[in-house]
Amino acid sequence: MKTLFEKIWDAHVVDTLPDGTEQLYIDRLYCHEVTSPQAFEGLRRRGLKPFRPAQVTCLPDHNIPTLGQEKPIADPVSKEQVDTLERNARAFGLDCYGLMHPKNGIVHVAGPEQGLTLPGMTLVCGDSHTSTHGALGAIAFGIGTSEVEMVLATQCLLQRRPKTMRIRVDGRLQRGVTAKDLALYLIREIGTGGATGYFIEYAGEAVRALSMEGRLTLCNLSIEMGARGGLVAPDETTFAYVRGREGAPKGEAWEKALAYWRTLPSDPGAEFDKERGFRAADIEPQITYGTNPGMSVDIGKRIPSLDEVPLDGRASFEKALRYMGFRQEEDMIGKRIDYVFLGSCTNGRIEDFRAFASLVKGRKKAPQVTAWLVPGSWAVVRQIQAEGLDRVLAEAGFELRQPGCSACLAMNDDKVPAGKYAVSTSNRNFEGRQGPGARTLLASPLVAAAAALTGRLTDPRSLM
Repeated sequence: MKTLFEKIWDAHVVDTLPDGTEQLYIDRLYCHEVTSPQAFEGLRRRGLKPFRPAQVTCLPDHNIPTLGQEKPIADPVSKEQVDTLERNARAFGLDCYGLMHPKNGIVHVAGPEQGLTLPGMTLVCGDSHTSTHGALGAIAFGIGTSEVEMVLATQCLLQRRPKTMRIRVDGRLQRGVTAKDLALYLIREIGTGGATGYFIEYAGEAVRALSMEGRLTLCNLSIEMGARGGLVAPDETTFAYVRGREGAPKGEAWEKALAYWRTLPSDPGAEFDKERGFRAADIEPQITYGTNPGMSVDIGKRIPSLDEVPLDGRASFEKALRYMGFRQEEDMIGKRIDYVFLGSCTNGRIEDFRAFASLVKGRKKAPQVTAWLVPGSWAVVRQIQAEGLDRVLAEAGFELRQPGCSACLAMNDDKVPAGKYAVSTSNRNFEGRQGPGARTLLASPLVAAAAALTGRLTDPRSLM
């Protein structure tokens, strides 16, 4: 009896070293502009070329602007990083989807939508949120720059086998509760280090009921509880999502792949190193109040008191409240909001824009709120336009920007000013993550939409 993780991992082990380290074959390597330059330089120093260039895909996303992409990048550091990625891709014969390319986007959004990520694969990228791709039933995880070089040179990676954890969520999520709320709830309950050393398989009725976009959001945030990655077993939802995409198998190859993918789910009776169970009925829309994704509460609840925080977490709790300008036992509802960011590899997909648009339709943005609505890829932009969501957003006072990582992290022009409060659909609320001194509150697209309309933290269910 094997788990989903064991089936994929075992099928990719090339060799086992005497100390137990395993040589793992990697089906696809994604490269962006931040972690790849040194890896390519390493190849040059050693006189090497990529071992299997067709299995490497390059996309700039972190440093690119979300306005004026048709012009040269103004920031010299960002321009050099993006230009270097494109030069390296040309020099080594790799696919690269640069600025304004119709396939460009955040790597963890563009990869799945192009059919480059498939069930049963092993995938890596020099980015921690590579765990996103596990939503399709793949082993996907982030690696360091030296490991990027190793995969470029050999298409293999030396790894210690992680432990396995299954998280079951039974029942159905309530109205207004999204995959983002589910993920933030799990991080709070398990802790930001509670899954360290594990690969998580998400299971249960609530997980099976998620769309593929929702599963991508859930797996994206696995890393925020310390996990190496997260997976959802492939099923009919997965197959419907993959079918017909550019990189997906066609004809007889599709039927053969489908037959294999159906064998991947964990066998009945397969054993995990750890199991956790939760009830979907207990989950409400979430909002973070602190400086890590585990510091969240139900949106209608107050910030905890110091007495409610474990002893070993009290110093960081007090430090977080000072940074955020909050106090113990304050209500979250009604807090003033200056910025709203919809986007990132966590919530930059078409479903996220549909949810946001559903709430703002027929209403107007609060005039004091600056809103950045950033699709995760050009494919998402085209879908937004095809569905008329761009018109809905424009009528409500919102501007659609060009794709990129944007305000998820302060590596481009979209930075939240010091002291300002931003409701963000991204994945991290660390100090300075969205700009020096910026104060980030992580939330779902629905919570973000409600804040954008009212200028304050608002339970989105009151507007539904």
